[in-house]
Amino acid sequence: MPPLSRRALLGAGLGLPLAAPAILRPALLHPALAAYPDRPVRIVSGFAPGGLNDIVSRAMAQALGPVLGQPVVVENRPGAGGGVGAAAAARAAPDGSTLWMGIVDTQAINPSSYRSLQYDPERDFAPISLVAHFPFAVVVGPSQAGLRDFPALIAAGMAAPGQLTFASWGVASTSHLAMERILRAKGVEMLHIPFTSQSPAMQAIMAGQVDCMALPAGGAESLTRDGRTRAVAVIAERPLAILPGAPPVSGFGVDLTSGLWKAIYAPARTPQPILDRLNGAVREAMRAPAFIEVVRQQGAVPQPSTPEELAALGRRERQAWGEVVRATGAYVD
Repeated sequence: MPPLSRRALLGAGLGLPLAAPAILRPALLHPALAAYPDRPVRIVSGFAPGGLNDIVSRAMAQALGPVLGQPVVVENRPGAGGGVGAAAAARAAPDGSTLWMGIVDTQAINPSSYRSLQYDPERDFAPISLVAHFPFAVVVGPSQAGLRDFPALIAAGMAAPGQLTFASWGVASTSHLAMERILRAKGVEMLHIPFTSQSPAMQAIMAGQVDCMALPAGGAESLTRDGRTRAVAVIAERPLAILPGAPPVSGFGVDLTSGLWKAIYAPARTPQPILDRLNGAVREAMRAPAFIEVVRQQGAVPQPSTPEELAALGRRERQAWGEVVRATGAYVD
């Protein structure tokens, strides 16, 4: 039998060394990647406009759009500690057209605090990348203008158990549980006043209706500009440039150095090539100067991650915050 020619081998589909690059091309392996994205992309935020999640989501949308070559819009779906938005994002088509700006509340706290949760943070979402860890600050409002520092706040709380009040953006939210951890560490009892979101809680502080609050450092900085509200401590590993004079609570015997984190997810069952594309696109978006500046104004820096690193973070945080929920009894029916 005469040897087969190279032309014959190629015609028979056996010219593997030459055909392999085309065969392995991702767009051919998964047709979804060839056209992605072929429509506008939305980022679902589980909180109302004006808060930190909205600010970061919109900055991400503006930076991500040029990278993907499609408009990226933000859809606010507030309610149930971010659970309304999380459930909506989890039910979206797994085609890369819907992303979810998850936070520690929705991905780690809610599974323990909500007795009936309409989504599963591990089963219903595919991790893409961490965005950043955002430090918190403890602020004292004009109703307690005489409390000039953290020791004074703690002393006042110890002198009048249950008389001072602290605000949060909801039962079992990060702002609630961070403050509970501080108070429990110092043996202080205060009355918790929950609000529906960050903005009305901040307004109550400014109006003197509530005495103090733990909130993102960027929001704290805006509250302190008029001089009537004071940041007495930060929940961070080190002092923050945006809140000079506010020392970390760790210096007062409180084992707490992180406020909250935010991360980008897609609905589960999104094709892996699209997830890979999104991880690269989100990383590129986080290098945009405008995005870096927005995050810097909140006392943080962008912290992109691999999907595997984000998944591991979620597992650790669900265990850690679950213990806090059980210790405080911060359950939501």
